[in-house]
Amino acid sequence: QVHLVESGGGLVQAGGSLRLSCAASGSIFSGNVMGWYRQAPGKQRELVATITSRGTTTYADSVKGRFTISRDNAKNTVNLQMNDLKPEDTALYYCNLNWRTMGYWGQGTQVTVSL
Repeated sequence: QVHLVESGGGLVQAGGSLRLSCAASGSIFSGNVMGWYRQAPGKQRELVATITSRGTTTYADSVKGRFTISRDNAKNTVNLQMNDLKPEDTALYYCNLNWRTMGYWGQGTQVTVSL
């Protein structure tokens, strides 16, 4: 079992920055993929960014150039630096860890961007 705990959400004005962090604990195996997803009210959960244990990253088109995902394999943490935030970035952000056929989710951290 894997336990994920997110932190770093909050309220920020448009154009501002936030940094999300996620700490993983439990039975963590190498070769996993960690990432961030988000879900806005009335919308489906969507991918924001992922990063493999080797550092290969993917980003949603809507956040490319503004968000940066990083991880520390030794500490089992993943971070999401979010710059130039827009009101449409407002959502509940979830940390995710995938390994083979197993997927784990955190409880989510709220990000709210005001005009």
